[in-house]
Amino acid sequence: MLNIGITGQSGFIGTHLYNTLALDPEKYTRIPFKNEYFTTNVKLKTFVQQCDVIIHLAAMNRHNDPQVIYQTNIELVNQLIQALEDTNSTPHVLFASSTQEERDNQYGQSKKAGRLLLEQWAKKNKAWFTGLVIPNVFGPFGNPYYNSVVATFCHQLTHGEQPQIDIDTELKLIYVGELVAQFINYIGIQDSENVADVERILVPHTARIKVSELLSIIVNFKVDYFEKGIFPNLTDKFTKNLFNTFVCYIDHSKWFPFHLNLHTDNRGSFVETAKLKSGGQISFSTTVPGITRGNHFHTRKSERFAVIKGQAKIEIRRIGTDLKHVFLLNGGRPSFVDMPIWFTHNITNIGDDDLYTIFWINEEYDSSDPDTYFEEV
Repeated sequence: MLNIGITGQSGFIGTHLYNTLALDPEKYTRIPFKNEYFTTNVKLKTFVQQCDVIIHLAAMNRHNDPQVIYQTNIELVNQLIQALEDTNSTPHVLFASSTQEERDNQYGQSKKAGRLLLEQWAKKNKAWFTGLVIPNVFGPFGNPYYNSVVATFCHQLTHGEQPQIDIDTELKLIYVGELVAQFINYIGIQDSENVADVERILVPHTARIKVSELLSIIVNFKVDYFEKGIFPNLTDKFTKNLFNTFVCYIDHSKWFPFHLNLHTDNRGSFVETAKLKSGGQISFSTTVPGITRGNHFHTRKSERFAVIKGQAKIEIRRIGTDLKHVFLLNGGRPSFVDMPIWFTHNITNIGDDDLYTIFWINEEYDSSDPDTYFEEV
């Protein structure tokens, strides 16, 4: 059992890492961190003393004054080092640096300088340090206009705004889930005897794409998904990660439930629940009155719940937040609600008759690779 603390726990990468570590409670104990600890020396010291591993993510990415970025990031590293030395603590420290290290900007220079300061601390105190040099990161819940151009484009195209390309450069990207796996991998090598005490790890990118090509893909998501109700071809891993990112920027309270076109004649009724450019799995269920299905979430599979008969209440809540969306659906007007990744969800039959629901999930079921974690809405 490892006690792991994450500075910048509430940030984009920190949130994903913190939530993922919770999926293996027998292996990891998460030591909570709050940003205020950097302004309260006693709390920062208490934090570092509890940790076997500290992942230092806290940093400033953008500011009108580049010098403020540099000074802030160096100060955060120095405060962490001071707390470690004051308490004689020598946890394994992992540091999130950036491939901008070699660029002539204050952010990149602050990350390089911070990494070198932590290397010096580790060598001086015979501690273990891993500096990860990370490419551009994208994924759900990143802040638009701050974390990545992917977040900005997804936000703009789901909120009626028009994206603009300033420089059509090539991006080297890594999905946040893939980066989290890298962090966990380097946490796990503590059991190895053949690992250097101080390492600089160049984290490989998993996709290369020009900004214009990236925007074209996301625009197509909007056209297919918003205007035609079609799921894109998700057989490519990068496209699936990008689509899972895109749908997390939808304003669910305004977009769902989405009412389907119901066709009726003397034979009965017909309704299309999902149009696919790739596979996945479609299933059907009946639910007796008063029963709730679900109360779980997925980390890579998105779903669609389409109610075609009966009355249902669907609830969704993003993991780590208290905001719950509640939707009431009636089979008399067939409708659906989509479940993004990292949203716990359920469906309850609130009527007097059986509830008929069709489910679509964007990945075939694989019992050897589970992706369902239980947590109540």
